[in-house]
Amino acid sequence: MVIYTPGYDVLLLERADHPGYWQSVTGSQNSGETLSGTAIREVKEETGLAAQEYSLSDWNTKNVYEIYAEWRHRYAPEVTHNTEHVFALRLPKILPIKIAPREHLGFQWLPYEIAAEKVFSSSNASAIRRIPQRELKQ
Repeated sequence: MVIYTPGYDVLLLERADHPGYWQSVTGSQNSGETLSGTAIREVKEETGLAAQEYSLSDWNTKNVYEIYAEWRHRYAPEVTHNTEHVFALRLPKILPIKIAPREHLGFQWLPYEIAAEKVFSSSNASAIRRIPQRELKQ
C-alpha cells in the first residue's frame, strides 16, 4: 500500500524487526478477506488512518518474489514465494500517523523520488516511482 499526497509526498515506515529497513504499509490477507479489505485493515493497524475515507485504489499489479531467508520462519516450510498486490491511498495532505510500535520504529513523509531510493524492496520502489504516472491517468 503506497500512501501519498497530491504533492507526491510518500509515507514510509521503519520496520521494528529490522531497523533501517523502510517500506510502505504491508500485510497478509486473512482467510475470507478481500484484497481491498486487507488493504483497509493494514492501513488502520499500521498508521491509524481510515483508508475508506480517502482515495483508495487497486493498481491491479501483482509481484511475485522470493521470501527473504530472514523472514521465512513466518511461513510454512514449503512456502518460498509471496504474491504482492499493489494498492495506493491518496490523502488530501500529510496527516498525523499513529504507528504500531510492535511493527514499526518510526515513520517519515518523503518526496516520492527520495522515498523510492530509501525503501529496501525493489517492487516497493517501483510502485512509488509510478505515482506521478498514475496521478496523470486520474
